[in-house]
Amino acid sequence: MNKSAQVIQPSNTLRQKVGGGFGGIDAGAIAKAEEALAAMADQFGAWLQDEIVKLDASWAAIQAEGYTPATAESLYFRAHDLKGLGGTYQYPLVTRLAGSFCRLLDDPTARMSTPTALLEAHVMAIKAVVRDKIQTDEHPVGRALAEELEAKVAAYKG
Repeated sequence: MNKSAQVIQPSNTLRQKVGGGFGGIDAGAIAKAEEALAAMADQFGAWLQDEIVKLDASWAAIQAEGYTPATAESLYFRAHDLKGLGGTYQYPLVTRLAGSFCRLLDDPTARMSTPTALLEAHVMAIKAVVRDKIQTDEHPVGRALAEELEAKVAAYKG
């Protein structure tokens, strides 16, 4: 019985297709992106306020229609958006609070048993830090809010 085998190495053309090596980062492109972001910084407050309006609308829908799968999903999307945008809009504390909020709502089946008082506490905390311009958890009130909500979520989630 012949046990010889032939190993065929396919060519790797991925590098050619994506335009070269993966080792280098184009510092010029990063600088341009940072400049563009800095140029938009004066609009961050308005954009963050738009997100707060959407959060408010989702919470109002829960109060008007009840906590249903549809209203819970809407609230989750608002929390998820804020988690991603807070840091970009110079509010890393919003990202932290919204991360705690998302932990409550991530699982679509479990989210329906989440205490609405804990959901409301997250909504009110996010609104308060934006209203009072508390951007980071270096602020004692911001830190206290984040730590308290995270502790409540941890206790609830077990």
